[in-house]
Parts: sequence; structure tokens; C-alpha cells
Amino acid sequence: MNKLITIEQAMDFIKDGDTIFVGGFLAVGSPHLLISALVKRGTKNLTLICNDTGFPELGVGKLVVNRQLKKIYTSHIGTNKETGRQMMAGETEVVLVPQGTLIEQIRAAGYGLGGVLTRTGLGTEVAKGKEIVKVDGVDFLLEKPIFADVSLIAAHKGDTFGNLFYHGATRNFNNITASAGKVTIAEVKELVEAGQIDPDIVHTPGVFVNFLVQGGELHG
Repeated sequence: MNKLITIEQAMDFIKDGDTIFVGGFLAVGSPHLLISALVKRGTKNLTLICNDTGFPELGVGKLVVNRQLKKIYTSHIGTNKETGRQMMAGETEVVLVPQGTLIEQIRAAGYGLGGVLTRTGLGTEVAKGKEIVKVDGVDFLLEKPIFADVSLIAAHKGDTFGNLFYHGATRNFNNITASAGKVTIAEVKELVEAGQIDPDIVHTPGVFVNFLVQGGELHG
């Protein structure tokens, strides 16, 4: 099965008000062509779940600057002053989540778990309104799975079935994020025929990937 679609077709899966996962770490390993296409399309009132908000001119930061987001779940906004400005002005809701907790919440969604138990955030604002579970006399926060309508990820190499290989640190959030969206679209720098990637180096099995687009650089 060939899962290759155009950038324009990929954008049709994202509707106003949707929740999206986007891979990348400070825009490294982000699906830059898909992000740029989403900016051009102008889809609005999106909820973004991403490790960080990139930079104003790079990565998901361009969605922030273009005022396409109503809510952001993220671990870090320090490299994008516009995110901070919108948050302080009450223009965009920003939910700051410890990085390890965020990726585990995504993993829980992708792998069918009811949530994860963590001590990170106990006694802080992070714990407000959340259930405390006691295990062997020790308190843990119950962090529930978080889901998205669409996952946008990027990989160095992919085959037409959707098996993906990531180079170095570009794997970051992409691998887990691939599992948790209702629809996962992967932007791949190099596309080969099914079976041409050594199974020993497949990081994301094609079963998690619904569609592919051919992309460019993964560093910006």
C-alpha cells in the first residue's frame, strides 16, 4: 500500500478546532513543510501538543505568530517570546507540562494505557485538580492520556508502507507521537519502496503511519 499524498491533501485532514501533535525539539526533527503549509492554509482555533513552541520564525512557532492556536500543551516556551506574550495577555491558553510527563501522557494514549503515575509536580500548580494515587504508602499524581486528531511528524527516511527511520536526535518526540493521533502524517526527507529499509533500523513501524509526504530538511 502506497501512503504517499500531497501536502495539500495532508492539510485537508486538519480542521478548525482540531487538536494536533507536532514532533520536534526546538524545531529539530519538526515537519517544516507541513507546518508551513498549515500556516498558509490558515486553519484556526487549534490545540497544539508539542515539546516546545520553537522560535518565532521556525517550527511550530510560526503557528503561534500567525495566531492559529487557542491552546498549547508544552514543556518549554523560553525560545519564543511571542508564546509568552500571548500567554500573559490571556490571548492563548498555555498549559506547561513537565517534559517527561508530557511524553508519557502521549505514550499512554498511543499504547492504550489509562494513564501514568508520577511524583513530578506533587505539591505544585501542576497537581491542581488532579487525582492523587497512593502506592505502597507513597503519593503519585495520575496523569491521564492525551490524544490528538492528527499527528504531524518528520523522519529522515521512510518507505511507502510508512516504516520510518530517524537520524540521531531528530527522533525526539516523533516516535511516540506517531502512535497517538487518530491520523498520523509523516514528512520524510527520503522515500523508498516498501522493504528497502532494514527492519533492524526501523524506529516507527508503518502500522502507526497513515500517510506520507515528501519533505526537506529536518533542522529548519
